[in-house]
This record gives sequence, structure tokens and C-alpha cells, in this order.
Amino acid sequence: MEMIYLGRYALTFDPVTFAIKCPENTSRFSGLATSRFPKLYVISVQGHSHPVYVGITKQSMSNRLRIGWAANGKNGYHGYAWRRHFFAATMDIWCQLDAVEGDCLDIETVEAELVYLIRQAGQWPAYQTEIHFHRSTEVHREVAATIGARFGLGLEIGQPQMLTP
Repeated sequence: MEMIYLGRYALTFDPVTFAIKCPENTSRFSGLATSRFPKLYVISVQGHSHPVYVGITKQSMSNRLRIGWAANGKNGYHGYAWRRHFFAATMDIWCQLDAVEGDCLDIETVEAELVYLIRQAGQWPAYQTEIHFHRSTEVHREVAATIGARFGLGLEIGQPQMLTP
């Protein structure tokens, strides 16, 4: 898997609106964050020892966030639960560059493995509402461990580092 770290984004929000601040100090997503490549994103909130949410998308990040804020439960999707409990968060984003068009199997598998690492560290992410489980390989687990290491999760001594932030 070829994953690239896109950076840490600052989110400020209330239950109906949000604003972002990108690593380049702009208020909009750019580059791979706007692409159709699969992306994994992790939401962290100050005061919580571990991430509160892990998600994936093939949409642009701005569109994905808009959907998460606009949802009202009408079709069964209530949007991001964490948006109703906090006013600020950070969002770290990784992009899978070698995904076969339309295939999210690998990134969904990494998402599940990362959520599992968070669980092993104490409890499921506080606002995780859905997860897809697939048979994982050592590569999926290594990618998840490398991402998890950014959040102080379960990287064992001697385990290879595949991604560079």
C-alpha cells in the first residue's frame, strides 16, 4: 500500500457549521485532499487520550465534511456525532495513492485495524458509529500501526515504520 500523509488540519465548528485551517494556513482543502483517491482521516480532540473518530472517503474532504454536517437522520445517517460535543478538533489525513479505481477494501481494512489499536489502548473511539471489517494482511496491520504511532498507539519496538509524516 502506498499511503502518504497529507497533514494535520484544524477544525472549528458548532453542530451546523464548520471551518478548517490547512497546514498551509489556508481555509480550504487542496491537492490530494480534494482528489477521488481513498483517504483515511482521524479526528482528535484536546483532552482525549486517543482519537475520537476514524473515517474514510473517496470524496474530496470538503464534500465529506459537508455531508457529515448536513445529515439529519432522515435516511438513517445522523452525521458526525462528535460535532455536537466539541467546538474544535484536529484532523489528520492520509491518502492511498495505489488504490485501484473504485476500490476501498485496503483503506477500509486499515481503518478497522486502526480502530482496533485504539480499542486495545483502552476503549473504542468515543464517536465511532460504523466500521467495516475485512480480512487483514501484515501490510494492513503495519500501515495501521504506523498511523497509530502518531497518536501513541501500540507500535511495538522493532516494528517497521512505513509512512513518514
